[in-house]
Amino acid sequence: MAVRKGSFWPGVLVGFIVMVLLGSLPVLGPVIGGFISGLISRGGVRGGALAGFLAGIFGAIVVSVILVLGGSLLFGIPGFFTALGVSFIIVIATLYFGLIGAVGGALAGALFR
Repeated sequence: MAVRKGSFWPGVLVGFIVMVLLGSLPVLGPVIGGFISGLISRGGVRGGALAGFLAGIFGAIVVSVILVLGGSLLFGIPGFFTALGVSFIIVIATLYFGLIGAVGGALAGALFR
């Protein structure tokens, strides 16, 4: 198949939206989002993995904002530990969504080259 120009960022955007919508599915949501992102971007294994990774990073940003705004931070020492825990979760979520999204994107890139 020929690579379509200008489909990388729309693929990332659609994959990101799918990840956010299917975010409640533990592993399947990011894999499906990355797969759709890689499918739309049509950049082979590397391009699909990159599109899935970027979609996962954007998904992790949304999850991070929801965690920070949705959680209530207390003042003083309890607030510090709460912020520390939320920061740890943000880092883990970024790695989780990014890497699993990259796997889904690479799968799509390999299947639909």
